[in-house]
Amino acid sequence: MSISSLIAASAERRVTVSTRDRVALAVREYGPRGADLTVVLLHGHCQRTESWTDVRDALLRQYPGARVVCYDHRGHGDSANAPRQTYNLAQLGYDLREVLDTVAPTGPVVLVGHSMGGMTVLTYISQNPHEVGTRIAGVALIATAASGLADAGFGRLLRNPIVSAFQSAVRYAPRLMQHAKLVACKVFAPVIRTAEFGNRKVSVRVRSLANAMHNETPIVTMASFLSSFPHYDRTGTLPALSRIPTLVLCGSADLMTPPSHSIAMAAAVEYSDLVMIEGAGHSVILEQPVHVAEAIARLMTRAGGTGRIAQPHLTLVA
Repeated sequence: MSISSLIAASAERRVTVSTRDRVALAVREYGPRGADLTVVLLHGHCQRTESWTDVRDALLRQYPGARVVCYDHRGHGDSANAPRQTYNLAQLGYDLREVLDTVAPTGPVVLVGHSMGGMTVLTYISQNPHEVGTRIAGVALIATAASGLADAGFGRLLRNPIVSAFQSAVRYAPRLMQHAKLVACKVFAPVIRTAEFGNRKVSVRVRSLANAMHNETPIVTMASFLSSFPHYDRTGTLPALSRIPTLVLCGSADLMTPPSHSIAMAAAVEYSDLVMIEGAGHSVILEQPVHVAEAIARLMTRAGGTGRIAQPHLTLVA
């Protein structure tokens, strides 16, 4: 493929998908429309599609024959806000259904989810188990968990009574709490950086991008989705993934979803590919996008894709 054709194939195409409850989801597509494989990238809590930018670009360089789809969850990024009661993982599974039916109604799909995006993928699989091995050709679960979010790492804070008080305050005084959130983000920025970025030094651009995504997410969105996390459990869905190529990836210094979550998921899925990136934190897709893209490209090849550029050698992740 020539440079000019590669640039044309990678040009961004914007689509708006309207859900059944009339929430407009902002979707972006890259790569050839007639690709033999579509990969869908789902972002995490308080993030947006921009969190995938470096991974997406690296993936399109390595796998120019694929089509890549990204979209903002309801209440995030450029997607519309929605009623507070719809901010839950089950609804995100239904939203994914609407996106797939609109932009990828035919052909095999690989679902790639980071953090809450990974939880959305597992929720979707639980809602549509008949698609595993047919429509869904592969799954990647990145820095996420299938259950027990409140049992390890910073997730233990979900059980703290102050979280419930915070959610109540947001329901009754959202504007006041939005202002308080912006102040809190500045005060707790060092703690957030440690939790998200592990023990590696990251660029100012990466830190600025992460902070901007957190700050731009409405406080109602942030607080409402938290209610879904403590009781989330999709461990019963994992064995079904043994029928398709599955990647489980995390950073060794992830304090949000510690490696124990990824190890448990990989153990429940036969022949899964477990990748642990040394020193990376919860924002592994921002810290080590090339390594993440390489792992996803391997998954896509296993899933039957044919559009990858051959690599001259293997790279160790360290």
